[in-house]
Formats: sequence, C-alpha cells, structure tokens
Amino acid sequence: MLIFTTVLLSGCLYPEEEMVGANIPYEDQLADVQSAVEKFQADTGVLPIQNRDMDTDQYIKYPIDFSKLVPKYMEKPPSNSYEKGGIFQYVIWDAENNPTVKLVDLRSAETIRDLNIRFTTTTYPTYKDPLTNNIYTIDFKKVGYKEDVTVPSPYSNNQLPLIATTEGKIFVDYSMDLNTFIKDNNLTPEPGEDIRNLLVEAYPVLPAYSLPYTVNENNEPVFMYEPNKK
Repeated sequence: MLIFTTVLLSGCLYPEEEMVGANIPYEDQLADVQSAVEKFQADTGVLPIQNRDMDTDQYIKYPIDFSKLVPKYMEKPPSNSYEKGGIFQYVIWDAENNPTVKLVDLRSAETIRDLNIRFTTTTYPTYKDPLTNNIYTIDFKKVGYKEDVTVPSPYSNNQLPLIATTEGKIFVDYSMDLNTFIKDNNLTPEPGEDIRNLLVEAYPVLPAYSLPYTVNENNEPVFMYEPNKK
C-alpha cells in the first residue's frame, strides 16, 4: 500500500498530456490491456502478474505487472494506471477460470493508509457507533480529523464512509452503492449471496477494500462478516 501511495503522489511529475483521463476507466484501455494479457498468457502459459501472499484480498490479489507487457505486447501502460500517474491499479479478476482485466481505485488505499498510521499513534479508542457485531463507525476526531473522512465512490457521485472492525482493520462501506444498484435494477439477491459480485459484473472497477455483503429480509444490504474467516 505504501508503494501504491508513493506512485500516486508522483502523478504530479507527469506532463499534463499524460494526466488527461487519469481518473477515468476507459473501455478501450481495458480492452488493450486485456488483449495484451491474453497474448502474454498464450506465449508463456502464465499471467503477467506481481506476486502477492495467498491471503491477500481477492480484489487486489493479482495486480498486473506492466514490465512484462511493455513494449512487446503494448506500447506503454494506460494513462489512467498508477504507473503513469493515474488513480487505477490494473488487476486480473477470476485468474483461475476466466482472467479478466479490472481496475482498483487507489484513492481508497491512500486514505486507509493515512488512517492506519493515525490509529497506531493514538492511545484513545477510535471506535464510535456499532453498525453490527464487530463493525463500527470511526471516531475521526480522536485520530486528529476535524470531520468524518470519506472516499469517492467509483460507481456513483456518493462519498462513501469508512468503517473499522474490532480487529482494527479499516474498510470502505459500499452499502449506499449496493442499495441503489439493487433498487435501480429491481434485483432480489439470495440471502447469503455476496452481493458485491453485482458490482463486479456490472462495472470495470472492483469494490476493493470492502467487507462481504448480503441482503436481509427487506432486500437491503447488510454486512456478512465473520472475523476469523478469510
């Protein structure tokens, strides 16, 4: 995460023309990377990914290593990738069955990193109100903020809250986006189903840094969190 943030902050070093579209998930750029990934895999039998621990979150587990693709399979990384000063990390989703190029919005990672640093330097409780068992809102004033911190949604104009578990881990709360998506599309997911997959299937950006969600009897998003379960 520190590496991601360092690269994000270096975006100001790129020429203005390189920064055009740095925050937009262009379909043609996704298609170009998808094509390059497929050609690389056909030639080598493996995916052009960086190594990550097996217990890494599923949405950020397989980041694309552009040094394996450039220049043979594509001229340069996309302008919206963090390698070029953009906000997106290109990753492989469903690597084992159907390797698909997706994006992760790294603005959330930067904010979570800052919060984690503040959490380690305070002796005061950082939890505020319980949302459900083992999940709380954050008392941002006790960690040095004047107001609550949010992150921009990659799916809407919403500013999404940040939440914390009793294990001390921070996540983005996608409840608002999930609720809107379910209502707008007249969906009735099965209770126990991880409804984040709805966003995965509909959008190029993955709901990274999040907890699992399902629906309750009112078809509303609820957390599906078991602290000791991966």
